Amino acid sequence: MTIAYNDQTREFHLQTNQSSYIFTVLENEQLGHLYYGKKVKHKDSFQHYLETGFRSNITYLKEGDMTFSLEQTKQEYPSYGTTDFREPAYQVLQENGSRITDFQYKEHKIYKGKPKLNGLPATYAENGDPVETVEIILYDDEIDAELILLYSVFEEQDAIVRSAKFINYGKQNLNVIRAMSANVDFFDSDYEMMQLSGAWSRERHLKTRKLEEGIQHISSTRGISSSQHNPFTALKRPKTTEFQGDVYGFSLVYSGNFLAQVEVDYLDVARVSLGINPFDFNWLLEENESFQTPEVVMTYSNQGLNGMSQNFHHLYQKRLVRGKWRDRARPILTNNWEGTYFDFDEEKILEMAKQSNKLGVELFVLDDGWFGKRNDDTTSLGDWFVNDDKLPNGITGLAEKVTDLGMDFGLWFEPEMVSKVSKLYEEHPDWIIHVPNRNPSHGRNQYVLDFSRKEVVDTLYHMIAEILRDAPISYVKWDMNRYLTEIGSRVLPADRQREVTHRYILGVYDLYERLTSEFPDILFESCASGGCRFDPGMLYYAPQTWTSDDTDAVERLKIQYGTSFIYPISSMGAHVSAVPNHQVGRYTSLRTRAEVAYFGAFGYELDVTRMPESEKQEIKEQIAFFKKHREVFQFGTFHRIHSPFEKDGNRTSWISVSKDKSKAVVADYHVLSRPNPGFNRLLLKGLDPEANYEMEGYEGIYHGDELMEIGIPLDHERFRERHEHEVAGDFYSRLFVIHKK
Repeated sequence: MTIAYNDQTREFHLQTNQSSYIFTVLENEQLGHLYYGKKVKHKDSFQHYLETGFRSNITYLKEGDMTFSLEQTKQEYPSYGTTDFREPAYQVLQENGSRITDFQYKEHKIYKGKPKLNGLPATYAENGDPVETVEIILYDDEIDAELILLYSVFEEQDAIVRSAKFINYGKQNLNVIRAMSANVDFFDSDYEMMQLSGAWSRERHLKTRKLEEGIQHISSTRGISSSQHNPFTALKRPKTTEFQGDVYGFSLVYSGNFLAQVEVDYLDVARVSLGINPFDFNWLLEENESFQTPEVVMTYSNQGLNGMSQNFHHLYQKRLVRGKWRDRARPILTNNWEGTYFDFDEEKILEMAKQSNKLGVELFVLDDGWFGKRNDDTTSLGDWFVNDDKLPNGITGLAEKVTDLGMDFGLWFEPEMVSKVSKLYEEHPDWIIHVPNRNPSHGRNQYVLDFSRKEVVDTLYHMIAEILRDAPISYVKWDMNRYLTEIGSRVLPADRQREVTHRYILGVYDLYERLTSEFPDILFESCASGGCRFDPGMLYYAPQTWTSDDTDAVERLKIQYGTSFIYPISSMGAHVSAVPNHQVGRYTSLRTRAEVAYFGAFGYELDVTRMPESEKQEIKEQIAFFKKHREVFQFGTFHRIHSPFEKDGNRTSWISVSKDKSKAVVADYHVLSRPNPGFNRLLLKGLDPEANYEMEGYEGIYHGDELMEIGIPLDHERFRERHEHEVAGDFYSRLFVIHKK
């Protein structure tokens, strides 16, 4: 049993393999928080952990009672205005202008499995999973409304998943002006807050800061989760490392505006809240209408940051990603974008496909420029019909010729955007997100379609589905290349205009759901100018995401390292591109580029027809190597070893270990060559300490505990590089493939 209920004390004890989460019904019939952390044995009462008592200069709930105040009470889903002055989990505006609510415990249900969230991506349980859900129903009789709190416990993945639902049964209209998905009040604030922040081409860089009194938060107001901040935060103890110590991770399964916040009060309590950003948000609830928040995934680990990440990986890879591609290794692809940009025709694409096929590539992807009159980025978005000048035999004709080679064929779309120079815009200029009589800003010469409108989503669905039905397409790259500005919808009334950003995301989810349901065999890859919408909400529909437009191997070390804090390796699109790199102008060896990109959904983004024979042969060998070890790369247990965010960032290393620990691939990267360096040693992780291992290309038998505790002395004669033709200089990488003897 993962959820225990103490009837006498009205306590709920949620238990995973390694963690406990305990809360109770308070004397005012609201919910109080008692504990979250390392697993403890269940007992009849935990009430002694409920802290009350008299303090000067605070307010109390009940007249004559000088002990019970919400200001000093740790809560589950707090409101504002009734003795708690911290920022609340929710606020409901009523017709009389009041924001005061009193949702009291009514009943609860405990059941096996996990319910779906209507219209929203979410984790799921399969038959036989040890997953239980408790549904807490709270009721406010003054406004005749219910608040339902959902907690689902994934025992094996050490995760607890939370969300909230508001239902208005009354005659008056209610406005939900704040609705976080989860709130946790910790006992102290001796933590460091971790976040993944950055910008386009340097997404998800790791940032760490000590908690202080006051509010620290990250957020997005861009209409999507953004490259600036990822919808994730973690609290770790100051001495926690990658391999030991306490850490709590919080991840929002959502792709729109979000807020991840930690507030530290004067009593040293750290309050974590995560959900839809309340900035510029309001949701009108008329009679019998409801509002469902997206879900938050919480995980605790006392095995350091790697332990937290592996919990997320395990859950997201197997119980968030769905369908055929959940458990299937990703095909090796060639994408033509950086090889040709808009300058191509059928003959050019077929030649690229033929030469890629000879090297062992399994999938050829045609990127931007195949539709309308799309010869640059100023026209044709929204016109999803083929450019006959470039492709006289259409997408179907091209796709059939590629598949006749024995390869799969993939295609790029940008469904959410429209160009003013397009037939779609000429016919429906009111279909863009905009505010009448205000200048509509553009990005990349394009405008955002109003996906809060069903007719817009319907039209895009029919255009895209027609292409996918007619041609043998096995992969779709779904791009999104600008943020939302001048946010408004022509069809919504004034009192619903602040619903547009959430309705927009619901429309995106709806289109994804319809396409992935009709075409379950197609592998969808999400993209937003690279990794600007790399979030769990997208993974529910697209099992992999283009990690970043920055394909430079050195920059990718930080990007992929940071991304791995939450997202499994199989979800990261990672390609080898040409040099000098198109984003930073750097030259790195073909070998280093591949040895970084191996740790992801591997492929190439260059024009193989322009490469010398020596490089083609090297690519052929790389592809053969990756195919041999693909399962370990994409579905092994991933451990970070050396961080590019520590010290001078000159060294990065990581390892992926098969589930049975019989095989592993470890990578060690050095950015710049240094004079007279110290001796380097690489301590491995995740092996069987009792097993014997051997390394491909190196003599000797090594115990698992030896490799993990003593490591590989990289400068020893035995382990020096066997690639005599290469000089170990700047931007240097090494791989070790390890097998159980």
